[in-house]
Amino acid sequence: QVQLVESGGGSAHTGGSLMLSCTGFEYRYSAYCVAWFRQAPGKQREGVAAADSDGWITYTDSVKGRFAISEDRTKNIVYLQMNATKPEDTASYYCAAHYGLCSRSWPLMQENYSYWGQGTQVTVSS
Repeated sequence: QVQLVESGGGSAHTGGSLMLSCTGFEYRYSAYCVAWFRQAPGKQREGVAAADSDGWITYTDSVKGRFAISEDRTKNIVYLQMNATKPEDTASYYCAAHYGLCSRSWPLMQENYSYWGQGTQVTVSS
């Protein structure tokens, strides 16, 4: 059983930075993908960033150039570095993971991921 736990959420002012961490993912197999999603009140959950075991990374357009997904395989941690934050980044952020082959056609679809964390709240104020 994989239990993902997010941390690092909190408050920031516009233009500030936050780093989210996701622990609990174990590098059991050679093929996998990890991702960050977010859900704002009254909105659907959306994919923010995804990475796979071959080092391929993708971002949703609204965070390109501002957010970065990375992994520390020695510590089993997946990060989301959030820079130049905006009020519209306010949401609950979730990490997700899947073992096996991952879609590069639709990498930010929830259906691609088997394991989910409980989320961490990020609030960006102007």
